[in-house]
Amino acid sequence: MANNQIRTRAKSIFPTVLLTLLSIVQALALELLWLHLIDQPELYVASFAAALGWIQIVATLLGILLIWLVYSDLVLRLSWLPHTADALFPFFVGILQFAQISVLGPERIGVWFVILGTLFAAMAWIGQTTMKRARRDEDNRDFFQGINPATWRDHLLSALPAVLLMLAGLGIWMTGNQGWFAMVVLAGAVGLLLLQIWLSHFYVQRSYAN
Repeated sequence: MANNQIRTRAKSIFPTVLLTLLSIVQALALELLWLHLIDQPELYVASFAAALGWIQIVATLLGILLIWLVYSDLVLRLSWLPHTADALFPFFVGILQFAQISVLGPERIGVWFVILGTLFAAMAWIGQTTMKRARRDEDNRDFFQGINPATWRDHLLSALPAVLLMLAGLGIWMTGNQGWFAMVVLAGAVGLLLLQIWLSHFYVQRSYAN
């Protein structure tokens, strides 16, 4: 009886704890991004490098928003018994975000792409790990009804954006190419982030409709 009460309490309180922790991490990331904006006067001089820098900033901001959406969608749509790792994941994501913001700028854009790809991989892994845990919980039976477990093809599809971003970042890092190739890859990253935000919105609205 006591164990059931603890399980119920943990499942009911954890979403609030998780989102509170994540909101603190994301607020710190936004603060670091704002400090970068006011500490980089070259961003306000018309140039190719400035344009590259601003698109990079937009992509970083979209990444912050996407991480918040992914986590908030998980706790709104699913219920699961939390694991210690669930409380540690936001710190790991936050470290990656802080590292990404610390290397903002055209001169280190290759490293920035590698970290972005790592973030994509981390969020895909966190999402899949949480889904597997939630599938085992009877409270989510209706949600998973008619949804087959992820296959290796699904994992490959999730990993593809991360791999492409990492490879592009390594190529830019090793060659020092900070020209149009970097701009094209950066525009693709922005498009990918916007697509992920739209997909998050689409799946949540579909869940509400069901």
